[in-house]
Amino acid sequence: MVGIAASILLPNLDDANNAFAAIAQLALPDGIRGLIIAAAMAAMMSTSSAGMLASSTLLTQDILPALRGGREIEGVRINRLCTGLVGVVSVIIAINVSDVIGALTVAYNLLVGGMLIPMLGALFWKRSTTTGAIASMLAGCTGVIVFMLKDGLLANSPIYAGLAAAMLAFLVGSLLTRPQSMASSMP
Repeated sequence: MVGIAASILLPNLDDANNAFAAIAQLALPDGIRGLIIAAAMAAMMSTSSAGMLASSTLLTQDILPALRGGREIEGVRINRLCTGLVGVVSVIIAINVSDVIGALTVAYNLLVGGMLIPMLGALFWKRSTTTGAIASMLAGCTGVIVFMLKDGLLANSPIYAGLAAAMLAFLVGSLLTRPQSMASSMP
């Protein structure tokens, strides 16, 4: 709604990413404007910290133990290190991506390129394995990143390359390893 209002009330707005702040400045009194901007900043900070913590948890609880042959990694130090690493990567991406559409494109390319194939494979293919899924995630994300660097952030090719790499890695990784039986994986 704010974007629609900005396109009507401020048709000559220089940067569409500033629509929220421009509408707040135009339509709200000083005190309320400050509260609205503070609420928007709080929402952004909350969302980014939740994303960083979720990414760090995924690294420490799922990816690193799988790379170490199933041995879990415990400790606050490794969690903090992974959270810091995710934060540094996030800052690097934020510096290089100047608009919201570009940031969403990067996020969804990585999400779909890395996660779609292993999720669908795990749901619909009985021969799928954990090794195939992890290989698929790594290959898909790598394919997306390589093609984003090659063709640009807003190109369509990164998602296709990521999906192709993820599919190939999922098939090869699953066919080269034995699936766990349901009985052996339950305590």
